[in-house]
Amino acid sequence: MQDEYQVRLGKMETLRKKGVLPYPSVCERDTFISDAVEQFDTWSAAGRKITLAGRLLLIRVHGKMIFADLRDATGTIQLQFTVDRQGEDVFEEFEKNIDPGDFLQATGTLFLTKKGQKTLAVSEWKLLTKTLRPLPEKWHGLKDVEIRYRERELDLLANEDVLRVFRTRTALVRTLRDILDREGFEEIETPVLQPIAGGATARPFVTHHHALDHDFYLRIAPELYLKRCIVGGFEKVYELGRQFRNEGIDWSHNPEFTSLEFYWAYQDYESLMNFTERFLPEAVKTVLGTTSIRFQGEDIHFSAPWPRIPFAEAIKRSCGIDILGIEKEALIRRMQELRIDCDYAGADLGKLYDELYKETVRKKQIQPIFITRYPIEMEPLAKRCDDDPRFVQRFQLIAGGLELLKAYTELNDPIDQRSRFLAQQELAEAGDDEAQRIDEQFLKALEHGMPPTAGWGMGIDRFVMMLTDQKSMKDVILFPTLKPRESSADGENEGMAKSSE
Repeated sequence: MQDEYQVRLGKMETLRKKGVLPYPSVCERDTFISDAVEQFDTWSAAGRKITLAGRLLLIRVHGKMIFADLRDATGTIQLQFTVDRQGEDVFEEFEKNIDPGDFLQATGTLFLTKKGQKTLAVSEWKLLTKTLRPLPEKWHGLKDVEIRYRERELDLLANEDVLRVFRTRTALVRTLRDILDREGFEEIETPVLQPIAGGATARPFVTHHHALDHDFYLRIAPELYLKRCIVGGFEKVYELGRQFRNEGIDWSHNPEFTSLEFYWAYQDYESLMNFTERFLPEAVKTVLGTTSIRFQGEDIHFSAPWPRIPFAEAIKRSCGIDILGIEKEALIRRMQELRIDCDYAGADLGKLYDELYKETVRKKQIQPIFITRYPIEMEPLAKRCDDDPRFVQRFQLIAGGLELLKAYTELNDPIDQRSRFLAQQELAEAGDDEAQRIDEQFLKALEHGMPPTAGWGMGIDRFVMMLTDQKSMKDVILFPTLKPRESSADGENEGMAKSSE
């Protein structure tokens, strides 16, 4: 690798001595490769001269003729260089000093080779960027998969399927925004640095603000600030952005992740289920062209409507446990019989219910389904069910064994909210570092009055996993969180050499 680096460095110095800028600022591209391919018949017949720009891939030398593949963000096309068109000196300069991976501007006309390949006959070219390290090989047989995550730029270069995954992610985010904007929601921004970590049950990251001499937290959720905006007069708001939780890393969790949350005044969780049955199928259809997907060997259909099953009923159907008629100690024994992994000694009822649900209901559910009416112990921010105060007006949409989103009718009773915060505080004082803290500013806002409101939240990364059939969140986050390690100066990838045929 060092030899290759030194060779390319020498070529760069040679170009400089000849007065060629290896990193010029100006590019005169007037055509994307996809347009050249699409308009090939018309433009080639007319002899239209176009200028393309992109990264060189394979270079093939055939005596006094060179073929090279040029790729931009829209596609790939073949370039042809000849001594007759370039002149001896310019042709030789390309052959000796230009490598795969370099960025090039190429001007010429389109023609079809004898083998039927669409090609640009280059009359002029200009180096745009001289690369000092070679392009990576394809990742066939690569054992250290972390290289793909640590050097994602190389993964994108080597694997077009990976590039498609992230373009699908971009399309999804754009589509979700477009639909919400069309529905009259307003996108707003709330603080990432917060004096109190609230809005979710999770362990936060802590940082110290030196000027204020005060600890702040990276937000674990934007919820409380968004609801304060509802108090202030907004009726339909959303935020799409990063959240941070100082917790474990596995195939379905990353400490830094993207969520979409929206809050809608004068609605309840029933109306949000109806909205979700319109919202998600439209988003999936817009991005993929279909509402049916393949995820980890299963066909999943996002065409609505979807079943709605209360939490307690779903548990009973799945494992036979009636959470309404069982004491905590008996529940623990039953869960242990089912070999459910849990920190039983430090678990409250809400934690026990959650672990039981994940193992017996969520993990087994393939097709989309709403799980509704959760025990109050599981959700301190949701409104109680009017017909049974043991449960709250909350639902989750699950599919493919994953939680895709959750939503609930927001608790707007400041007295009830304070009592639930106090219960959470007791858990925190008992050692639960995921329990929610009392947010007096939020309680004061509720005391000024918040209209009946429903809120909705979805993890973007997990949804992209499903839509692109990926096994891990690391495969849908461009630069996932990894333990730092010393980087190799030589790099870890062999390059593609110029081939002579």
